Amino acid sequence: MVPEQSSPVRLAFPELGDGELAAVAEVLADGQLTMGPRVDEFEALLAQAAGTTHAVAVSSGTAALHVAVLALGIGPGDDVLVPAYTFPATANVVALAGGRPVLVDVDPVTMNIDAEDAARRLTPNTKAILAVHLFGRPARLEELPDEPILEDAAGALGASHGGRPCGSLGLLACFSFHPRKIVTTGEGGAVTTDDDLIAERVRSLRHHGWSPSDTYVDMPQPAFNYRLSDVLAALGIPQMRRLDELLAQRERIAAGYAERLADLDVVLPAADEGDRHGWQAYVVQVDRRDEVMAGLRAQGIQCQIGTYALHHLGAYRDQGPFPGADAAFERALALPLHGRLTDADLDRVADALDKLVSHH
Repeated sequence: MVPEQSSPVRLAFPELGDGELAAVAEVLADGQLTMGPRVDEFEALLAQAAGTTHAVAVSSGTAALHVAVLALGIGPGDDVLVPAYTFPATANVVALAGGRPVLVDVDPVTMNIDAEDAARRLTPNTKAILAVHLFGRPARLEELPDEPILEDAAGALGASHGGRPCGSLGLLACFSFHPRKIVTTGEGGAVTTDDDLIAERVRSLRHHGWSPSDTYVDMPQPAFNYRLSDVLAALGIPQMRRLDELLAQRERIAAGYAERLADLDVVLPAADEGDRHGWQAYVVQVDRRDEVMAGLRAQGIQCQIGTYALHHLGAYRDQGPFPGADAAFERALALPLHGRLTDADLDRVADALDKLVSHH
């Protein structure tokens, strides 16, 4: 039994080291702090990983979603289907563009968008489906109604579905490089696509509305400053280069959890047969989640709810009911997941859970 006062098991820990330090020092030495060669290099590595022609880096995952929605031409009078169980930014960007986020239930096991419910909620004004690969589990996009698909791949860098990388499955996709993600730039995001016109629009939207194709001489429309600095891009480059290694490390930890938790009354996360999970978070489902979460925290094990049921938030009330989203929201629990976890840490988490949940 581990004594109570032992050091906490951290929920997340970014994979930063000497390589990142050296990369940032280089940027500081050459003085080109924003929209310089590092952003280009980071984008090239990302496009390669996502299997797309274009990757456009921006200042956050939310900025990526915002410009992606605008690049699709979504505005007042347009509906976009959004899962009812996701981080609120997924719906917020649609509302901020003037569109209407139409909530769709999720499958209570995969916690991803429910294709049958999506089909039921189509309207004559539906312009796109914003499908989330939640926690890194690839969503079954091929089952969704035939509308333009925007992938929220915030947690799915390195994941793949049907042999193709997440980020290349829809018309366009968005990534996040927040510190809880597998690759982090502190804050940052990106849009990936094979569509030249969409990439052009995104590049214009992130840079005040200047037009990249006329080498920024004309500004056809006003837009944002959503650029990513070279300092932050430099942080991401060494991690992008070892993305496979970072994902393999998380896969080992996920396998370690699966082995230790197999006999407990806990629903373990997994991907569909043949898919590769992105393991942005290790999210189990348990009964009496809040009680279990409090019990783990009392023993110095950091943990967190999965994410939010949007129809319980003031901004999106009264769209329900969404039984799948409710079930996921009430049961999902994110356990510690990062490269510094030791076997002893995993044992400690498993032992604590063992005492808090019932057995099969």
